[in-house]
This record gives sequence, structure tokens and C-alpha cells, in this order.
Amino acid sequence: MDPISVELLAALAGGAGGELGRQVWVGLSALVRRPPRRDTGEEAPAVCPGEAELARLEQDPADQRHAQALSTALAVRAALDADFRTGLEAWREQAKLVSTGDGTVHNTISGGIQYGPVLQGRDFSGLSFTTPPPAQPTAGTGDGDGTLPPVRG
Repeated sequence: MDPISVELLAALAGGAGGELGRQVWVGLSALVRRPPRRDTGEEAPAVCPGEAELARLEQDPADQRHAQALSTALAVRAALDADFRTGLEAWREQAKLVSTGDGTVHNTISGGIQYGPVLQGRDFSGLSFTTPPPAQPTAGTGDGDGTLPPVRG
């Protein structure tokens, strides 16, 4: 199973995604706090693996280290607990529905005149431009003296 995105965890902990994001975060919290299933008769741990990391991220969603620690704890627990892995995979499918701002595009063109094609957007692939860019205008008349041609009217 691929690790859960650090950016997604931080965004959800910080309240991204509105009501749906909040519900997805609550779902992850419940999953993490659910005691591991023990078939051996052993007592479940007082604190479930990942719970401390979850609490730290809830306290400081902007700290990427907390999000990375939670992502790592989720991956380790999923590797050791098949029931948790199944629950985490189902949670991940729900989390895909949340718009957290990942991949938001803000295009800006500044600095004067643009000579040539300008492409704005996100996630382009397989592009090719088959026409040469337009020639850039040069100062002067083209005779190399750097003066402008006379105005005729």
C-alpha cells in the first residue's frame, strides 16, 4: 500500500475540504483510534499505533513533520494489521472526493510583452509546438544604425 500523502493529511487536519473534509478526518481519527484486533487473547495497547501522531497533527496541522510521522505510522500499522489496511484503503477512497487545494494552479504573466506561445494550466503532457515562434521586433530600421524610421503622414 502506498503511503498516505503528507499534504493530504496536513490539509485535512487544517480543515481543508469543508464539511466533507471534516467528515473524512473524523473517519481517519476513528480508524486510528480503533484498537487492533487481537486473535491471540493479548490485551490491546492503551494507545493505538498512530494515535499520538494523529493528536500531534491535530494540534499543529501546519507542521509537516507531524504529517510525515502520521503517514509513516499509518503505513507501518497497515503493513502489520490486515483489518486496518482494509479500513485505510476504504478511507483513502473517501479522501479522494475531498478538494484540499492540492494541485491548485495560479498562473501569472508579468514583465512585459511575451514573444511566443504562453500555455497556462496544469499537468500538461505530450505537447509539441510545430510553428516557430514569431520574430521579435528589433529597434531601428533594420539598417543597423539604431534609429527609428521617419513618420510619414
